[in-house]
Amino acid sequence: MVVEEQGPAPAGEDSRSVDADHTRDVYTIANIITVLRLILVPIFFAALVNGTHNLAAFLIFALAASTDWLDGQIARRTGTVTTIGKAIDPLVDRLLIAAGVFGLWIVNRLPGWIVFVLVARDVYLGYGIWRLEQVYHQRMRVTLLGKLTTALLLVGFADLILGWPIVQGLGVVNTPLLPGLDSQPAVLGIWFVYAGLICSIASAVQYTVIFRRTAAAARRAETTGSA
Repeated sequence: MVVEEQGPAPAGEDSRSVDADHTRDVYTIANIITVLRLILVPIFFAALVNGTHNLAAFLIFALAASTDWLDGQIARRTGTVTTIGKAIDPLVDRLLIAAGVFGLWIVNRLPGWIVFVLVARDVYLGYGIWRLEQVYHQRMRVTLLGKLTTALLLVGFADLILGWPIVQGLGVVNTPLLPGLDSQPAVLGIWFVYAGLICSIASAVQYTVIFRRTAAAARRAETTGSA
């Protein structure tokens, strides 16, 4: 039975039992936190490339990265997961990581090849996600491996921004393109970045498989529906 109009709740009935649909809301606490994270991105980038505010850049980056968990928890626990929130939250994550990647490269703390790999991976996945939504009207779900990739990169970048602690290089190669693997001391965070790189490539393969399966299922459903 469809109720056309609903009057005041009867006495004694808890109105909170009726779940409201917040998917189209804009001004939620979680979305406001996400926007504040977005504002922090250029502030962090400016502090990093300045080269003399490592601690400030680290604190801003850590704040922006940690509040990613906060806005997600608030949205889920309060039942205010919104369409716009699901769209801009991962975008802010990518912008924060991009700011960290390019900023660390500009101040010579990250080799250029790492920048290229991460940017190429994001462009590749971004095109796949766009195609999945525009052609097949499906959304790409975030996997556990994808979340692990983001977490490892954020931790690694944060430590490289701070520049501490310093560990001795392994000395297995003789090239500055692989800090930590040569004989020179390196910031511990580079090992988290290497782990994040491995996970990023693995997750790109995983997302490709998901894309192919989702696209094939959508084509089969379209064919069945038109039969």
